[in-house]
Amino acid sequence: MFTLRRSAAIAAAAIIIFGGLLGLACGGIASAQSARPPVIAIDAGHGGIDAGVYGKESGVKESEINLAIARELAGYFDAAGFCAVLTRKTQGGLYGLPVKGFKMRDMNARRDTIVRCGADMVISVHQNTFPDSTRRGAQVFFYPGRENGRKLAACIQRSLNGTALGDGKEPLAGDYFMLRCTDSPSVVVECGFLSNEEDERLLLTEEGRRGAAYAVFMGAVEYFSPQ
Repeated sequence: MFTLRRSAAIAAAAIIIFGGLLGLACGGIASAQSARPPVIAIDAGHGGIDAGVYGKESGVKESEINLAIARELAGYFDAAGFCAVLTRKTQGGLYGLPVKGFKMRDMNARRDTIVRCGADMVISVHQNTFPDSTRRGAQVFFYPGRENGRKLAACIQRSLNGTALGDGKEPLAGDYFMLRCTDSPSVVVECGFLSNEEDERLLLTEEGRRGAAYAVFMGAVEYFSPQ
């Protein structure tokens, strides 16, 4: 039943977006006259020797969870008629040899993919950590002063707050590299805290990761939908 509801929602999203209504979407990314579907760049944070943070209980690598969610998210977008582009498709990094400067090479490779594909939207998937293990919940970031990013972040945050990973948070401004790659609306989505037992448990399950991806997708659909 749950899968059927998701499939129906994805079909409805495709009708809304490609039924001639997209020209009225907030942010004005594309119009009904556009010859191509919106391109969504999905960035799975970290990878390779850069594992990101680790699960407090399981030791799971953030990079592995990021990629799993990014793949699910790309599947939802593709099913709805968007064109999803992953910056990272494997567990490896994008830096070539793991020598001095690898992190900047990795980040530049992600930016190059975003620019090359002409992304209409950028969603960078991450997981959080904090010394206080009671801190939990999804948090969405946008670049300071960019209204399109703020609107997208608000839509996705609202959607995530309606899931088990939600904790009533508001979107926050943040000066992160992935938010400065393009003028298109861009967000960093911290799906949960791997330092928190509840969030970690949810993110270790396929259903938890799929639910996070679906919530992000539906938030993006809300952004595109007529207001």
